[in-house]
Amino acid sequence: MLPAFALLLLFQCLGEGLVFLLGLPVPGPVAGMILLFVTLVLRPALQTRIETAANALLGHLSLLFVPAGVGIVAAAGSGSGHWLAIVASLVASTVLTLAVTGLVLRGMKPEGEGDA
Repeated sequence: MLPAFALLLLFQCLGEGLVFLLGLPVPGPVAGMILLFVTLVLRPALQTRIETAANALLGHLSLLFVPAGVGIVAAAGSGSGHWLAIVASLVASTVLTLAVTGLVLRGMKPEGEGDA
């Protein structure tokens, strides 16, 4: 399983390097996943080598969110005094998202259907 983890990390590092060298507006891990996908399409036998490691990572995916949660809690103190702006932006972005979603769904409705 260790070689499979090393292979996954290698693709992440390749993605980081590619993004850095080419100045791409894509996160390095995303570029690494695209490289891994292309490699898996070209060499399907590689899938069996990394499948167990990938499943092990997915099994413990919730642990990977702990640092982000700690960062949010640690940064919450810097938001004191700005709660009105934070709540207003959350409400405005939610309303805007609902409106855009409704307009997209209305635009996707077939011509022959009537309004219900």
